[in-house]
Amino acid sequence: MFVLGLALSVSSVAYAEDQLKLPPEVTPSMRAACEGDVRRLCVGEKPTFAKVKRCVAAKFYQLGKRCQIELASAGFSGF
Repeated sequence: MFVLGLALSVSSVAYAEDQLKLPPEVTPSMRAACEGDVRRLCVGEKPTFAKVKRCVAAKFYQLGKRCQIELASAGFSGF
C-alpha cells in the first residue's frame, strides 16, 4: 500500500532523506495530517518501510481523524 510510505517521513528527516525516498503519493497534506500520529504509534528504532506500513495498518483506528481522512481520501482502505 502506498500510504505507508508515510513512514519514511516520520523517521528522522536526515535518515528518511538519506536512506529512503517518500513515494509521490505521500502528499504534503497527508504528511502534515499523519506525521505526529505515525511517529507516536509506529516509529521505533531503525524504522523500515515494511515495519511502519504494518503498524499503520494495524493501528489505523488509533490514528487521528484528520490522518484517517487523508489516508481514506487517498485510497487507503484496507484491512
